[in-house]
Amino acid sequence: MKNTPGNFKASANAAMANPELQKALMKFQAGFPYLKKRAMATLSDPEALRTKAAARKDYALNNLAALTKQFETRVKANGGEFHFCKTAEEARNKVTEICKSVGAKKITKSKSMVTEEIFLNVALEKEGFEVLETDLGEYIIQLAGERPSHIVGPALHKTKREVAELFTKHHGLERPNEAGETLVKEARQVLREQYFQSDVGITGANFLVAETGTVAIVTNEGNADLCRVLPKTNIVVTSMEKVIPSLNDLSLFLRLLGRSASGQEMTSYTTLLSGPRGDDEDEGPSSFHVIVLDGGRSKLLGTENQDILRCIKCGACMNACPVYMSVGGHAYGWVYPGPIGAAINPVLNGMKEMVHNYQASTFCGACEVACPVKIPLTKIFRNWREVAFEKGYSSTYSVKVWGFLASRPGLYRFVMGLAIPLVRGLAGKKGYLKSLPFFGGWFKGRTLSAPEGKRFVKGGRS
Repeated sequence: MKNTPGNFKASANAAMANPELQKALMKFQAGFPYLKKRAMATLSDPEALRTKAAARKDYALNNLAALTKQFETRVKANGGEFHFCKTAEEARNKVTEICKSVGAKKITKSKSMVTEEIFLNVALEKEGFEVLETDLGEYIIQLAGERPSHIVGPALHKTKREVAELFTKHHGLERPNEAGETLVKEARQVLREQYFQSDVGITGANFLVAETGTVAIVTNEGNADLCRVLPKTNIVVTSMEKVIPSLNDLSLFLRLLGRSASGQEMTSYTTLLSGPRGDDEDEGPSSFHVIVLDGGRSKLLGTENQDILRCIKCGACMNACPVYMSVGGHAYGWVYPGPIGAAINPVLNGMKEMVHNYQASTFCGACEVACPVKIPLTKIFRNWREVAFEKGYSSTYSVKVWGFLASRPGLYRFVMGLAIPLVRGLAGKKGYLKSLPFFGGWFKGRTLSAPEGKRFVKGGRS
């Protein structure tokens, strides 16, 4: 089962020319960043909290083998089963095996980016299982036959009109308008009965607590709780970097996650799972499985790019990124879009295949400022670019031209002496340019301010 990154440049151009997508992105851009800023302001010292969270994540990553073993031991002591899978194929096979062993027919799922990463739905449907996404955003894109465009808001790229059209097509119901409340109510009515018919519930995980063998799931809809409680079998599918040492650490990360992801001091539902139902309990699954995926992440441990694995999947970097906000998530060609996708996709999906992901950055640093665990994203992009340059994966022509000029100061000053007055003249009274020959792609999403004339080196004006 092969990932299909596609052509980033072609996809980005199509995205910027799509009025419906641009409309959806504009509405989103005006909302989440403001809500995040307001929510972070409620903390007495958010910078200290971010620094502490980064340090605790680093501790977990530097001790990951021991903490994972501790988590496994606790899960088994709680009556659950633990499965570590090196590859996506192993994880798909393990989920399929469990579903077959309990004679399952219908499977309900809550939102899980790792199940998207391993193409789990496709694999289960090939085996004859009926699979239903219950997160509203995931349900919408399942009906549309698409992949998520954002790790928090999977259907962020859809307008209400597009969602209404999808519901009309698949539900066969009439609605008085396209109001969000009407659409949500309709989805709730359609999905509600499905929970009671489910044989297996599959969830993701936000954190895995080694101290107690606890799986922590954070949602705003409660669908994960219904997927967990009602079916007889619960399967958690997640990835290895989610392991943290203790419940105290969980408290720390929860204070940052809701604020960074959706601008809330705390999300609506924080669920702690520690195994199947006990003999004295009336609710919950009779069997509980935790599947932890490597999927290439272990290649990052001990390297200069290990910091990628601090990510708590809040999506704040995407919400702050001018590139993501121009082209949306699908242009990146895989399940993890935006800055975090550009950072982690090369190791999960191949450097050559994902070369345009880590090239698609302005290096403005907005993603780093937004990240609650201080991942040095621009440094990581630079690392990938250097490797890509050395391996010949990216175009080197422009870099060679720049290098040729930059290493010859006299020639550089001569060329700039010609170029600066020309660009300033073309800019005119507006003070900026909207196009230049041979740079059409660059100008599609930005303008160029006219040079002011000051040098970076001592010696006066140009």
